[in-house]
Amino acid sequence: MISSDIELAVELLKKEDIIGFPTETVYGLAGNIYSEKAIDTIYRIKQRPSFNPLIVHIKQIEDLNKVAIEIPESARILAKIFWPGPLTLLLKKHESVPNRITAGKPTVAVRIPNHPVALSLLHKLDFPVAAPSANPFSSISPTSAEHVENYFGDELPMVLDGGVCKAGIESTIVGFHKDEIIIYRLGAISKEEIEKIVGPVSLLNKNENAPEAPGMLSRHYAPKSTLFLTTNVLDQIKLFPNKKIGLLLFKQPEKEQDVACQIILSPSGNFQEATSKLYASLHELDSMQIDIILAERFPDNGLGRTINDRLERAAKNI
Repeated sequence: MISSDIELAVELLKKEDIIGFPTETVYGLAGNIYSEKAIDTIYRIKQRPSFNPLIVHIKQIEDLNKVAIEIPESARILAKIFWPGPLTLLLKKHESVPNRITAGKPTVAVRIPNHPVALSLLHKLDFPVAAPSANPFSSISPTSAEHVENYFGDELPMVLDGGVCKAGIESTIVGFHKDEIIIYRLGAISKEEIEKIVGPVSLLNKNENAPEAPGMLSRHYAPKSTLFLTTNVLDQIKLFPNKKIGLLLFKQPEKEQDVACQIILSPSGNFQEATSKLYASLHELDSMQIDIILAERFPDNGLGRTINDRLERAAKNI
């Protein structure tokens, strides 16, 4: 059920149910972090591996000390600048945070979402919520309430409607090891934006066996259709005669091509616009029962690097 009734959402969460939850990045499956029932339900209906940790969402920066300890000064600086917003900090966890949330690891991923509906809901609760993306594990992340409803239907008592997600892609996850600052997941804040504040950072955003943070598995964000990532769309088209092909392109259409569909993510060449449309476009192509999606590789800088990261994880040829 899609609804804008925040009071109903509050009631369900207090009863240890889970709901679909809007943020500026993607929709999440929200549950009370202190409820074993709620967290077990999130892992079960997402079919999420138990070794993959969850992100904790808090309502205000003052609550950070309730879920994390020994917080580095660089983390506080980043929080002050980017919160509320699509930045997740990976910090040493407070003893009150259940091990189920952190997949048994000593660190907790935490952020404040920048969405009016999400913040309104969080301010009505006396507990933080975990909210991994509201999709079956490894599928395309949802950026609308309808996407969530299509995935889960009656398995969720409610999807709280917050409209279409503005950022349209997951948060950037930043962690701290001694004097080193590490990006564990590329996201809606670019590496360059982080480095403007704290200087050079390392990139460590893939770990198959014991991911330190969410979103580090190599196969993720994938459509049902087979997706190939390419720097030469025209050559790639020739490899699939008699196939129903959809193109996912940055800013220029491929002229006079006999393909089922072409989606241009940003005719003006704007990375932020392209990022916000990425998942919605993959959902659209999947709904057309395309045989092959050919995605154009982006320039590998700024948010283009984030888009490439998501397409690489979704692609068959990587």
